[in-house]
Amino acid sequence: MIKTIVCKDYDEMSKKAAQIVKELIINKEDSVLGLATGSSPVGMYKCLIEDYKAGVISFKNIKTINLDEYYPIDPTHNQSYRYFMNENLFDHVDICKSNTYVPDGLAKDVDKFCDEYEALYDKLGGADIQILGIGRNGHIGFNEPSNELIDKTHLTDLKEDTIKANARFFDSINDVPTKAITMGIGTIMKAKKIIVVANGENKADAVYNMLKGQVTGMCPASMLQKHQDATLICDELAYSKCK
Repeated sequence: MIKTIVCKDYDEMSKKAAQIVKELIINKEDSVLGLATGSSPVGMYKCLIEDYKAGVISFKNIKTINLDEYYPIDPTHNQSYRYFMNENLFDHVDICKSNTYVPDGLAKDVDKFCDEYEALYDKLGGADIQILGIGRNGHIGFNEPSNELIDKTHLTDLKEDTIKANARFFDSINDVPTKAITMGIGTIMKAKKIIVVANGENKADAVYNMLKGQVTGMCPASMLQKHQDATLICDELAYSKCK
Protein backbone atom coordinates (compact mmCIF):
# COMPACT_ATOMS: atom_id res chain seq x y z
CA MET A 1 0.00 0.00 0.00
CA ILE A 2 1.44 3.33 -1.08
CA LYS A 3 0.38 6.26 1.10
CA THR A 4 -0.65 9.29 -0.96
CA ILE A 5 -0.46 13.02 -0.26
CA VAL A 6 -2.10 15.17 -2.95
CA CYS A 7 -0.97 18.80 -3.07
CA LYS A 8 -2.49 21.68 -5.00
CA ASP A 9 0.66 22.43 -7.01
CA TYR A 10 4.39 21.85 -7.47
CA ASP A 11 5.43 24.31 -4.76
CA GLU A 12 3.26 22.66 -2.11
CA MET A 13 4.49 19.23 -3.21
CA SER A 14 8.11 20.37 -2.92
CA LYS A 15 7.60 21.85 0.54
CA LYS A 16 5.86 18.71 1.81
CA ALA A 17 8.62 16.43 0.54
CA ALA A 18 11.30 18.72 1.99
CA GLN A 19 9.53 18.75 5.35
CA ILE A 20 9.80 14.95 5.60
CA VAL A 21 13.52 15.01 4.72
CA LYS A 22 14.13 17.90 7.11
CA GLU A 23 12.50 16.04 9.99
CA LEU A 24 14.68 13.00 9.26
CA ILE A 25 17.86 15.11 9.30
CA ILE A 26 16.84 16.81 12.54
CA ASN A 27 16.11 13.49 14.22
CA LYS A 28 19.12 11.66 12.76
CA GLU A 29 21.95 14.02 11.86
CA ASP A 30 24.02 11.25 10.23
CA SER A 31 21.22 10.04 7.96
CA VAL A 32 21.85 8.37 4.62
CA LEU A 33 19.79 10.07 1.91
CA GLY A 34 19.03 8.26 -1.33
CA LEU A 35 18.70 10.99 -3.93
CA ALA A 36 17.22 11.41 -7.39
CA THR A 37 17.64 13.86 -10.23
CA GLY A 38 15.18 15.29 -12.74
CA SER A 39 12.80 18.24 -12.56
CA SER A 40 10.46 16.77 -9.93
CA PRO A 41 12.80 16.95 -6.88
CA VAL A 42 14.43 20.31 -7.76
CA GLY A 43 11.89 22.30 -5.73
CA MET A 44 12.43 20.01 -2.75
CA TYR A 45 16.18 20.61 -2.93
CA LYS A 46 15.58 24.38 -3.02
CA CYS A 47 13.50 24.12 0.16
CA LEU A 48 16.24 22.10 1.89
CA ILE A 49 18.83 24.71 0.90
CA GLU A 50 16.59 27.39 2.44
CA ASP A 51 16.32 25.34 5.64
CA TYR A 52 20.12 25.01 5.74
CA LYS A 53 20.66 28.74 5.21
CA ALA A 54 18.12 29.45 7.95
CA GLY A 55 20.16 27.28 10.35
CA VAL A 56 17.40 24.70 10.73
CA ILE A 57 19.43 21.76 9.39
CA SER A 58 23.04 20.81 8.69
CA PHE A 59 24.40 18.34 6.17
CA LYS A 60 27.88 18.04 7.67
CA ASN A 61 27.28 14.48 8.94
CA ILE A 62 24.94 13.42 6.12
CA LYS A 63 25.84 10.85 3.49
CA THR A 64 24.05 10.65 0.15
CA ILE A 65 23.87 8.01 -2.53
CA ASN A 66 22.28 8.64 -5.91
CA LEU A 67 20.06 6.33 -7.88
CA ASP A 68 21.61 6.53 -11.29
CA GLU A 69 23.80 8.17 -13.91
CA TYR A 70 23.98 8.24 -17.67
CA TYR A 71 26.64 6.07 -19.33
CA PRO A 72 28.99 7.05 -20.74
CA ILE A 73 29.16 10.65 -19.50
CA ASP A 74 31.85 12.79 -17.91
CA PRO A 75 30.92 13.98 -14.38
CA THR A 76 31.79 17.54 -15.44
CA HIS A 77 29.26 17.44 -18.33
CA ASN A 78 26.39 19.81 -17.57
CA GLN A 79 23.87 16.99 -18.05
CA SER A 80 25.62 14.47 -15.82
CA TYR A 81 23.84 13.69 -12.59
CA ARG A 82 26.95 14.51 -10.56
CA TYR A 83 26.83 18.00 -12.08
CA PHE A 84 23.07 18.19 -11.39
CA MET A 85 23.50 17.31 -7.72
CA ASN A 86 26.31 19.83 -7.26
CA GLU A 87 24.28 22.57 -8.93
CA ASN A 88 20.99 21.83 -7.19
CA LEU A 89 22.10 20.86 -3.68
CA PHE A 90 25.68 19.99 -2.76
CA ASP A 91 27.31 23.33 -3.69
CA HIS A 92 24.80 25.21 -1.51
CA VAL A 93 24.99 23.31 1.79
CA ASP A 94 27.70 22.19 4.24
CA ILE A 95 27.90 18.61 3.00
CA CYS A 96 31.30 16.95 2.60
CA LYS A 97 31.56 16.04 -1.10
CA SER A 98 33.46 12.87 -0.19
CA ASN A 99 30.27 11.69 1.54
CA THR A 100 28.23 12.08 -1.67
CA TYR A 101 28.08 9.13 -4.02
CA VAL A 102 26.91 9.16 -7.64
CA PRO A 103 27.54 6.32 -10.11
CA ASP A 104 30.66 6.77 -12.23
CA GLY A 105 29.58 7.55 -15.78
CA LEU A 106 33.09 6.80 -17.04
CA ALA A 107 33.64 3.48 -15.26
CA LYS A 108 35.94 1.34 -17.40
CA ASP A 109 34.75 -2.00 -15.99
CA VAL A 110 31.03 -1.32 -15.61
CA ASP A 111 30.06 -4.69 -14.18
CA LYS A 112 32.74 -4.41 -11.50
CA PHE A 113 31.69 -0.86 -10.70
CA CYS A 114 28.03 -1.90 -10.34
CA ASP A 115 29.00 -4.64 -7.89
CA GLU A 116 31.09 -2.14 -5.92
CA TYR A 117 28.27 0.42 -5.86
CA GLU A 118 25.86 -2.20 -4.58
CA ALA A 119 28.37 -3.14 -1.86
CA LEU A 120 28.79 0.55 -1.00
CA TYR A 121 25.03 0.91 -0.56
CA ASP A 122 24.99 -2.00 1.87
CA LYS A 123 28.09 -0.70 3.71
CA LEU A 124 26.29 2.61 4.29
CA GLY A 125 23.47 0.65 5.90
CA GLY A 126 21.03 1.43 3.10
CA ALA A 127 19.12 4.66 2.63
CA ASP A 128 17.12 6.02 5.56
CA ILE A 129 14.96 7.67 2.92
CA GLN A 130 14.96 7.21 -0.84
CA ILE A 131 13.67 10.03 -3.03
CA LEU A 132 12.24 8.92 -6.37
CA GLY A 133 10.72 10.53 -9.41
CA ILE A 134 8.61 8.51 -11.80
CA GLY A 135 8.95 8.36 -15.57
CA ARG A 136 6.00 8.63 -17.91
CA ASN A 137 6.38 4.92 -18.63
CA GLY A 138 6.48 4.10 -14.92
CA HIS A 139 10.23 3.74 -14.58
CA ILE A 140 11.97 4.48 -11.28
CA GLY A 141 15.67 5.15 -11.36
CA PHE A 142 16.45 3.90 -14.85
CA ASN A 143 14.62 0.62 -14.29
CA GLU A 144 12.67 0.55 -17.54
CA PRO A 145 9.47 -1.48 -18.07
CA SER A 146 10.33 -5.15 -18.53
CA ASN A 147 8.90 -8.56 -17.80
CA GLU A 148 12.07 -9.29 -15.82
CA LEU A 149 13.34 -6.44 -13.65
CA ILE A 150 16.90 -6.59 -12.32
CA ASP A 151 17.35 -6.53 -8.54
CA LYS A 152 20.81 -5.00 -8.17
CA THR A 153 22.79 -2.06 -9.56
CA HIS A 154 23.38 -2.60 -13.27
CA LEU A 155 23.97 -1.05 -16.69
CA THR A 156 20.76 -0.74 -18.67
CA ASP A 157 19.59 0.34 -22.11
CA LEU A 158 17.23 3.32 -22.09
CA LYS A 159 13.86 3.04 -23.80
CA GLU A 160 13.07 5.34 -26.71
CA ASP A 161 10.39 7.09 -24.60
CA THR A 162 12.96 7.90 -21.92
CA ILE A 163 15.50 9.17 -24.45
CA LYS A 164 12.85 11.41 -26.04
CA ALA A 165 11.71 12.71 -22.64
CA ASN A 166 15.28 13.63 -21.69
CA ALA A 167 16.21 15.09 -25.09
CA ARG A 168 14.96 18.53 -23.99
CA PHE A 169 18.00 18.82 -21.72
CA PHE A 170 20.50 18.18 -24.53
CA ASP A 171 21.40 20.09 -27.71
CA SER A 172 20.10 17.20 -29.81
CA ILE A 173 18.37 13.87 -29.24
CA ASN A 174 21.51 12.31 -30.74
CA ASP A 175 23.46 13.63 -27.76
CA VAL A 176 21.33 11.78 -25.19
CA PRO A 177 23.16 8.72 -23.81
CA THR A 178 21.38 5.47 -24.63
CA LYS A 179 22.55 3.65 -21.52
CA ALA A 180 22.66 4.32 -17.78
CA ILE A 181 23.94 2.83 -14.55
CA THR A 182 21.05 2.43 -12.12
CA MET A 183 20.24 0.90 -8.76
CA GLY A 184 18.05 -2.15 -9.25
CA ILE A 185 14.52 -2.55 -7.95
CA GLY A 186 15.80 -4.69 -5.09
CA THR A 187 18.30 -2.01 -4.09
CA ILE A 188 15.60 0.66 -4.08
CA MET A 189 13.31 -1.54 -2.02
CA LYS A 190 15.98 -1.84 0.72
CA ALA A 191 15.40 1.81 1.71
CA LYS A 192 13.74 2.24 5.08
CA LYS A 193 11.38 4.88 3.70
CA ILE A 194 10.55 5.87 0.11
CA ILE A 195 9.14 9.17 -1.13
CA VAL A 196 7.96 9.48 -4.74
CA VAL A 197 7.46 13.02 -6.06
CA ALA A 198 5.35 13.46 -9.19
CA ASN A 199 3.86 16.51 -10.82
CA GLY A 200 2.08 17.39 -14.02
CA GLU A 201 -0.61 15.85 -16.18
CA ASN A 202 2.01 13.94 -18.19
CA LYS A 203 2.64 11.77 -15.11
CA ALA A 204 -1.05 10.95 -14.53
CA ASP A 205 -1.01 7.57 -16.30
CA ALA A 206 2.16 6.48 -14.53
CA VAL A 207 0.77 7.53 -11.14
CA TYR A 208 -2.47 5.67 -11.80
CA ASN A 209 -0.63 2.48 -12.78
CA MET A 210 1.67 2.79 -9.77
CA LEU A 211 -1.19 3.16 -7.30
CA LYS A 212 -4.09 1.29 -8.88
CA GLY A 213 -2.55 -1.11 -11.35
CA GLN A 214 -1.28 -4.62 -10.91
CA VAL A 215 2.20 -5.13 -9.54
CA THR A 216 4.10 -5.76 -12.74
CA GLY A 217 7.51 -5.18 -14.25
CA MET A 218 5.79 -3.32 -17.07
CA CYS A 219 5.25 -0.53 -14.52
CA PRO A 220 8.34 -0.72 -12.31
CA ALA A 221 6.92 1.86 -9.88
CA SER A 222 4.06 -0.53 -9.08
CA MET A 223 6.62 -2.62 -7.17
CA LEU A 224 6.48 0.05 -4.47
CA GLN A 225 3.06 -1.32 -3.49
CA LYS A 226 5.07 -4.04 -1.73
CA HIS A 227 7.25 -1.62 0.28
CA GLN A 228 6.55 -1.23 3.99
CA ASP A 229 6.79 2.59 4.00
CA ALA A 230 6.29 4.21 0.59
CA THR A 231 4.58 7.57 0.10
CA LEU A 232 3.58 9.37 -3.07
CA ILE A 233 3.58 13.18 -2.87
CA CYS A 234 2.04 14.63 -6.01
CA ASP A 235 0.12 17.58 -7.37
CA GLU A 236 -3.53 17.46 -8.43
CA LEU A 237 -2.68 17.10 -12.12
CA ALA A 238 -0.52 14.01 -11.56
CA TYR A 239 -3.30 12.50 -9.40
CA SER A 240 -6.12 13.41 -11.81
CA LYS A 241 -6.74 9.88 -13.18
CA CYS A 242 -6.91 8.34 -9.69
CA LYS A 243 -9.98 10.28 -8.56
